[in-house]
Amino acid sequence: MAAAISVPSLLPTCQSSVLISPYTRRHNSSISFRPPRHKIVQVAQRPRLSHMVMGSASADGKDWPPSSESESGGFSLVKWLRPRKMQVKAKSAGSDIEGSGQPLLGSEETKEIFTWSSLILPFVFPALGGLLFGYDIGATSGAAVSLQSAELSGTTWYNLTSIETGLVVSGSLYGALCGSIIAFNVADFLGRRRELIVASMIYLLGALITAFTPDLPVLISGRLLYGFGIGLAMHAAPLYIAETAPSTVRGTLISLKELFIVLGILLGYLVGNLEIDVIGGWRYMYGMSAPIALIMGLGMWWLPPSPRWLLLQAVQGKGNLQELKERAISALSRLRGRAVGDVTSDGQIEETLRSLQYQLQDQQQEANFFEIFQGSSLKAFIIGGGLVLFQQITGQPSVLYYAASILQSAGFSAASDATRVSVILGVFKLLMTGIAVLKVDQLGRRPLLIAGVSGIMVSLFLLSAYYNFLSGAPIVAVLALLLYVSCYQVSFGPISWLMVSEIFPLRTRGRGISVAVLVNFASNALVTFSFFPLKELLGASLLFAAFGGISLLALLFVIFYVPETKGLSLEEIESKILK
Repeated sequence: MAAAISVPSLLPTCQSSVLISPYTRRHNSSISFRPPRHKIVQVAQRPRLSHMVMGSASADGKDWPPSSESESGGFSLVKWLRPRKMQVKAKSAGSDIEGSGQPLLGSEETKEIFTWSSLILPFVFPALGGLLFGYDIGATSGAAVSLQSAELSGTTWYNLTSIETGLVVSGSLYGALCGSIIAFNVADFLGRRRELIVASMIYLLGALITAFTPDLPVLISGRLLYGFGIGLAMHAAPLYIAETAPSTVRGTLISLKELFIVLGILLGYLVGNLEIDVIGGWRYMYGMSAPIALIMGLGMWWLPPSPRWLLLQAVQGKGNLQELKERAISALSRLRGRAVGDVTSDGQIEETLRSLQYQLQDQQQEANFFEIFQGSSLKAFIIGGGLVLFQQITGQPSVLYYAASILQSAGFSAASDATRVSVILGVFKLLMTGIAVLKVDQLGRRPLLIAGVSGIMVSLFLLSAYYNFLSGAPIVAVLALLLYVSCYQVSFGPISWLMVSEIFPLRTRGRGISVAVLVNFASNALVTFSFFPLKELLGASLLFAAFGGISLLALLFVIFYVPETKGLSLEEIESKILK
């Protein structure tokens, strides 16, 4: 028999209990709460996503997937994906969740219907925004080589200076920086879904301009526009996924978004390898992102808005409460694979609405910009902003964007040879990301960060040593790059964005993530643009040694400042870690 599975409310909550309070009173068009006696709803534990993927033991010790078999005697995936009823039992208890500091409401006894197949599309379409970001990284690695080749560029302006090369490569990142600034101001107005639709349209237009550019200025303009889409997508995608996913797999799904970024990098490397010997191949490398952007836009148009965002609009008085509530019920039913009007969705929306009202009842106005740098929000910003800053200034952009160029300087002189090795790096990066996704909720954030950043530091010093006195052994450079990407993908890669999406308090979460994304792209653009000029000025050995020194500082930051959030709901993170 399959393990009992709990379906958490739309607002990620404590996984073991939910508080119920029927006592409310009207006051100034908002709902306030008295502290009556409560009931605690005991919720059965749900097996991890990794158990279902790998077929390992479930939370209660039984086999997972369940042992239902087809007529031929094998496991039936179709039967497994069918909706299942899940029991939620109520019993008497005290009046508070231990350590919570606020009630989280629910119904006394409900039967939930939930299918894992219903999680796929609400995750995949937003995650395509990350894939397009990764594709740009991988494609640019090959395009930088193709564009500067006298034989292969197909242009008369192929002889680019280091500054011009830096502008082409980092142009999308400066655009992403601008997109992040815009997202900071309009994201809560647009909503996560519409922001992703706009991002897909900008992706599409930027890709077409870049592919058909007649000269360098138009090329840089296209790169900036494409990057604008990156800034919007990388802000909205983790928010949409976090707000629509069940809390018990939230960390896994947000980490899977990083897997899509890496999949995009690998796809970019593959297209670069296929088109590197074609005249004007860089145009095809950049243009191949256009169909993906179109699919992303159509998919997000089909998906419903975030129910939690709709309820937040209602609580903040930005629309008709009843209308927004009905839209949220409909959206949640679609996201969970239920019939529209299902009583379970109605109960969950009521629960989430009351919880949001409880949290916001004493907040008379929205968070302003400067509130991000005060109190618990400042602590969250130091943690999240510090992670995304160190993610970039430890050299990650230079290793990914300039992988083919680094390999050429390491002895793989032919462009085709360098791009083939880049593909190997991409495959290795993808495999390591898969490992991180499966282990992040099991091992925790801190152990993976500490181990990964330590490996990054070693790999950068190894690259420095190669350029200094091991230049006769190109295999050293390849091994150092493999070590770098593997350690990055089990640490900074998936965990930085996961921490950013869950560490900020509710009141400042949208703006806090916007600022963190802005910090990320600003530092990314700076490192990417300055790599070639700094390499000419300092030499490769000293430059990678400097990155290694910064990695040591990053390791100390993780050890002394970054908390463990494994197994905590968003509310528990706010009440236990940020207070």
